[in-house]
Amino acid sequence: MPFHSFEQALARGWPPADWRDVHVLVAVSGGPDSVSLLRAMCAIRARGTGRLFVGHFQHGLRPEADRDEEFVRRLAAGLGLECDVGRGLVRPGRGEGIEAAARRARYGFFRQSAQRIGARFVALAHTADDQAETILLRVLRGTGVAGLRGMPRIRKLSEAVSVIRPLLSVRRAAVRGYLADLGQPFCEDATNLDTTFMRNRLRAELLPLITSRFNPQAVDALLRLGRSAAAAQHVIDALVDDLFERAVRPAAADAAPVEVDCRLLSGESRHLVRELFVRIWQDQRWPLRGMAYRHFDLLADMARPTGGAVDKAAAAKRVFPGNVAARRDGNSLRLKRGP
Repeated sequence: MPFHSFEQALARGWPPADWRDVHVLVAVSGGPDSVSLLRAMCAIRARGTGRLFVGHFQHGLRPEADRDEEFVRRLAAGLGLECDVGRGLVRPGRGEGIEAAARRARYGFFRQSAQRIGARFVALAHTADDQAETILLRVLRGTGVAGLRGMPRIRKLSEAVSVIRPLLSVRRAAVRGYLADLGQPFCEDATNLDTTFMRNRLRAELLPLITSRFNPQAVDALLRLGRSAAAAQHVIDALVDDLFERAVRPAAADAAPVEVDCRLLSGESRHLVRELFVRIWQDQRWPLRGMAYRHFDLLADMARPTGGAVDKAAAAKRVFPGNVAARRDGNSLRLKRGP
């Protein structure tokens, strides 16, 4: 029996040969996207040594949470799959909204679950429409080239586990069509209709307005922008890697500072210097939450080559979010995170 067109699209985006011999944890909320991903993966799974597992995290934020959990448990059992359910009380951190806190808790559970069962991948069901919404949302909030890439298809969740988004080229309409053809029920999340959340407002109001009044192919245009930004950022990353190797001396120990040789930044574009500091933050695993464009721009100011005496503004010690202190000392800019 030939594969359904939706299953064929999944197989093109993530060939079974890449995952049939490893364990995969499929994140299933009970909604249409994740249910379609699970059903399609089960349908196209070839013989191999790997197994599929279902992961479900209950945030406890909605009255329907118990219903959704029971639905996912029954779906997994019907497919002969083990289901790992996590629960957690979502507590927003400082400067963190409820959505970000829920996402942090959810990803933490998926990482722990994948490590426990030995899964190589955690499969998430974000679609092309989700990607377009993410890009537009970042445009509205303010972002650089890196942010315009949208969600990465694959990224590390830990040293042994990677997140994979195999449906990023599949439209939401194809998801609904596939489930209808299967006669597969799913859960509707009422919070997706709550337009007090910016993403929901963008999905329900702004994107339909843009599509109807300005560009019927707006989603495709946003996806092309994301692909172009990813290609551009790939070039920028290579330049930053080279500059990092030449100009940065990483901390040799926890108590030692990271040192940047400001002389080697002469002639480099301001954008590249800002990206260099983003790379330092990532390399040191310093918290990026709270670090806005203006902070990295200020670091670029502090690191500018002077050719002579360093002015007082550049020499001043400044403390950035995450308690990272920066001090200009002659031709060096020293960065160190405090306790």
